[in-house]
Order: sequence, then C-alpha cells, then structure tokens
Amino acid sequence: MNSILECVDLTKAYSSRTVLKIPSLSLPKGKIIGLLGPNGSGKTTFIKMACGILTATTGSISIDGLPVGTESKKIVSYLPDNTYLSDYMSVKETISFFADFYEDFDVNKAYSMLQSLNINPEDKLKTLSKGTKEKVQLILVMSRNAKIYFLDEPIGGVDPASRDYILNTIISNYNLDATIVISTHLIYDIESVLDDVIFIKNGQIMLASSVKDIKEKYQKSVDALFREVFRC
Repeated sequence: MNSILECVDLTKAYSSRTVLKIPSLSLPKGKIIGLLGPNGSGKTTFIKMACGILTATTGSISIDGLPVGTESKKIVSYLPDNTYLSDYMSVKETISFFADFYEDFDVNKAYSMLQSLNINPEDKLKTLSKGTKEKVQLILVMSRNAKIYFLDEPIGGVDPASRDYILNTIISNYNLDATIVISTHLIYDIESVLDDVIFIKNGQIMLASSVKDIKEKYQKSVDALFREVFRC
C-alpha cells in the first residue's frame, strides 16, 4: 500500500450545514503535504476527523488500512492549533508524561530537540512564552515514531524569526517513511519543504497536486497559485 490515508465519500455536517465534503482523497506515504486554505476552510475539521476527535457524518477515513479508531490513533501524532499543556508541569514532566502514554515516544530525541532550541527542561510551562510553549508541543509531537503527523498551524503563533527553526525541527526529526500533513495559511513560509499540496475551500478540495507538477503546469509558485485561486 502506497497510501497512508484514504477518504471515501467523507462528509461532516452540523444540522443542515455541511462543513466538509470530500468524495475521494488519497495521501501518499513518505511525503510532506501542505493542507492549505484560508481560516474556516475546513482544515482543522479534516485533521480532527483523521485523528478520531470528530466523527464523520457519512463516508470513511482509513489510516494505513485501519479505520479511524483506537488502533489508528497509535500511529497518528497530532499537534493541535491551540496550547493544551498544563502550566503547572515542567518541560521534563511533559516529556515523562508522553513517554508513559505513547509506546513510540523517543525520549532521547525529545531532549535533543530541546537542546537544539535552547529550551531548559527544568522550566515550568507557566514561565514560558506562548511561542516557546508551542515549540515544546511540537517537540512532543515530533518525538513520536508515528506513521503520520498532523500539524495544525505549527508556525501560526510564532514570530517570523522562529519559523525556520520550527520547520527545520519538523523536517529533521521524523521517520522518513512517514507522512507529515501541515495545515497553514502561511504558504510562503513553508513552500520550500513541501512535496505535495492540497487546496481546500469551504470544506471542499480545490486542488491536490505535487509541488513539482504545479510549477511545471502553472509556471508559478504554490504561494502565487494559492493567491490566485483564493484571490487573497
């Protein structure tokens, strides 16, 4: 199987309003994929469904051949778009917590990333800036040896100077056979690390393509095409 994720006739609706409608989607293994769209386009809804946090109204998602559920969650690593760690814990306590909770968590990798980002494991989370907390969350997520990583707006809350560090952390610390899905509207900042992209608008896929094919077919960057498609 060359695909890590498959969607078939997937929808999510609230009352009479359909917020996500994906007839078919397949994500390849071993790629870094940008899930790109403006705020409110359905990116987070899709990720939460793939992670088993939200249930589909109709259709299905499978991860590495497994229906979304208890077993698929063991091979999925998820970075939400908001801070969820407890402020009373120290950085090293969060690492210990993740190591106890996830069998695939690599403690040595976590401490190596902390060192590279100059984060003191003894510090309490409540003493850290919002951006540093987000870096700690990213380290926890990327220290798992998962088969697919979902990163929801990993660079949205940090200053531009920190974005290169975060992207380097992402691409340097994951299983190369795994897939990374990065949700963002900051296309320019991440385009250089992407293999494939998915444009999503109003809960529907507008485009799914490799970066290489976009450059060859449209003779423009992903960021330029995105601005044209979404007129932003």
